[in-house]
Amino acid sequence: MIAVLIAVIILVLAILLDLVLGDPSPNYPEKTAFKLHPTVLMGKLVKVLEPQFKNPDPKITKLNGVLLALTVITVFAVPVYLGLWAIYTLLTIAVYAFFAIILLKMTICIKLETDWAKAAAKAIQSEDMMEAKKYSHFSRRDPTDLAGPQISSAVIESMAENLIDFKISPILSYTLFGVTGAIAFRAVNTLDGMVGFKDPEHLHIGWFSANLDHVVNYIPSRLTGILIIAAAAILRQDYENAWTIAKRDHRKTPSRNHGWPMASMAGALRVQLEKPDQYILGDPTEPLTPDKILLALKIRNMSIILCVLLSLPIILLTRLFLFHF
Repeated sequence: MIAVLIAVIILVLAILLDLVLGDPSPNYPEKTAFKLHPTVLMGKLVKVLEPQFKNPDPKITKLNGVLLALTVITVFAVPVYLGLWAIYTLLTIAVYAFFAIILLKMTICIKLETDWAKAAAKAIQSEDMMEAKKYSHFSRRDPTDLAGPQISSAVIESMAENLIDFKISPILSYTLFGVTGAIAFRAVNTLDGMVGFKDPEHLHIGWFSANLDHVVNYIPSRLTGILIIAAAAILRQDYENAWTIAKRDHRKTPSRNHGWPMASMAGALRVQLEKPDQYILGDPTEPLTPDKILLALKIRNMSIILCVLLSLPIILLTRLFLFHF
């Protein structure tokens, strides 16, 4: 039972640590804290290795894409496992927990996104479009011609999408496989974000990373949609519409996974989310105002709480049989 208690404490304190400290902002890439963040280091390693793994033969490049992904995952996951095992074995549980909390926190991002979402809502509310457009990068779109509702859509879409990648999946990976599992997931997700595209440059080298991310996120993405619906019910929002829109619109996004939470969120908010020339989710039952961003934050936060509660019995089962580092 000690292993169970330690695992729960690590999870809770890692989340609390993120809520207090947040993540280094990518708007200041020159800062040391940003340069040394594991996700940034993973991205740098992918950039260094990618050219070395490319080949004129597409089949060889596809095979090398497998090696690229396995190399990056191994480089980060194995040292974490061995390091935590050594600390747990040679030092005290308190020292082990200290490092485990820090490492797990680095796979989760809540505060930074929260701060940006609130800032975007405030800027749109005050009609400061120059400031508001700074947050359109949420969904990688050109801010030049965006109006308030379109920026609100971009922010909400990104929050729903990131609920999988930076909250639910890392938590579930930790729940099942320990800190090493969360780090391995972050490597898989980073690989997908770096090379998992269907453009000519990445089509072959990134096919394995893209499909691996899809497999790893398959269950978490659908669970995230369910958590959003449950959170909407608890917060007395339109959970029935969330379920209806999720079933109807989840296939409309390019990602086979991200459509579930995005469509669920659109339905819960009773709004229409749109990325021009790519997809339209939900119905414009209510206007897409800045208040919807803040409501989406509440639904997101409740979804995280529900995920943590769901993780507790899983931690109990996994740690009773095996201690995960």
